Amino acid sequence: MAEPPSKKQNKDGETKIVVLAYSGGLDTSCILLWLIEQGYEVVAFTADVGQDDDFEEIRKKAIKVGAKKYVVKDVRKAFVVDNIWPAVQANCLYEDRYQMGTALARPQIAKGLVECALAEGAQYISHGATGKGNDQVRLELSSYALHPTIEIIAPWKMPEFYNRFLGRNDLFEYAKAKNIELSITLKQPWSMDANLMHISYESGILEDPMVEAPDDMYLMTVDPKKAPEQSDRIEIEFSKGVPIKVKNLGDGTEKTDPLELYQYLNKIGGKHGVGRSDIVENRFIGMKSRGVYECPGGAILLVAHLDIENITMDKAVRRIKQGLSLRFSEQVYEGFWYSPECEFTRHCIDRSQDNVEGVVILEIYKGNVMVKARSSKSSLYNEELVSMVVKGDYEPVDALGFIKVNAVRLKEYRRIRGAEKGQGDASS
Repeated sequence: MAEPPSKKQNKDGETKIVVLAYSGGLDTSCILLWLIEQGYEVVAFTADVGQDDDFEEIRKKAIKVGAKKYVVKDVRKAFVVDNIWPAVQANCLYEDRYQMGTALARPQIAKGLVECALAEGAQYISHGATGKGNDQVRLELSSYALHPTIEIIAPWKMPEFYNRFLGRNDLFEYAKAKNIELSITLKQPWSMDANLMHISYESGILEDPMVEAPDDMYLMTVDPKKAPEQSDRIEIEFSKGVPIKVKNLGDGTEKTDPLELYQYLNKIGGKHGVGRSDIVENRFIGMKSRGVYECPGGAILLVAHLDIENITMDKAVRRIKQGLSLRFSEQVYEGFWYSPECEFTRHCIDRSQDNVEGVVILEIYKGNVMVKARSSKSSLYNEELVSMVVKGDYEPVDALGFIKVNAVRLKEYRRIRGAEKGQGDASS
């Protein structure tokens, strides 16, 4: 008779290997050790999405806590090309304000987790996202879409974990008892998520919507009031709706590599205090949350792309594309990046950008991004046709019939409403 699997084996008798999305912080360090206590061999994984961490220190901490291996993967350029650029093409905003730096990074992180799991022969993926937030949905849906047979271990949704650790106080006590070194304190007044595209701040003192974010919280941008008195003028060149070159018209700096281009826009935007937002948003799972964000490079590109798109895209096509952009924003926010509907939406938006090319000149100054000029060989702007001093190929008399036809339904609407009220004219 075969012996039952040990604590370190799954039901098939295989060693239980889990890839943990690891940041080196309190939650994931405690989860790493807790997983080991449950009989798992843990591979700690970090996706470098531009969070500017000391990955060697994170590696040392992961190994010291007990990970069998630490893996870090640089996905910064992939993040820009595969995720940020489609968002730029879409003029992507969730609920009209949020540029979704966190949501756009999660597909790259999940992809890295899955690739690591396949390489290490792991049957499980784990993460430290809570049961109240959006990231649990994004990471898990993306992982299942990329690796349908993977199993997810989400401790913050497991009673044996969350009944043991009721909050950060319990995690700190556990860490102290297990000699887990931590560089943060219980008094940290907010939580933060950083990547190449943005930094988000939430929780703690920010949970009260009436509490103003402190001036010393921001890390990517200066206070616009303290920004330089001298503006920067830059020129951004687009091809198929994607930025391919940025040039500083003052000092001549040029960037064409996607990663370097985005980093440079972050630098310029941060210098002038561009891209701050403080919002209350609707989480996918049904609750409202308050978040404060910095997204300097994204804010610049949103203004520039909107402008070059308006001069090169047909009005009717753009109206359809605006609807697709709304759907795309919701799909990204809700974690459906790898879904068939999101792939279809991205394809349609990408197709709409075929003629979105040209240059936009911008002035960046004290929190503002101002369009100064634009040019495109695909421009639909006809200076002679629109001119007030040149007749061009247009007969003004034609507008009489155009207006009469469009007024038919308005007259009928007013006639019916007047009849309902027993009044027959517009004075009602």
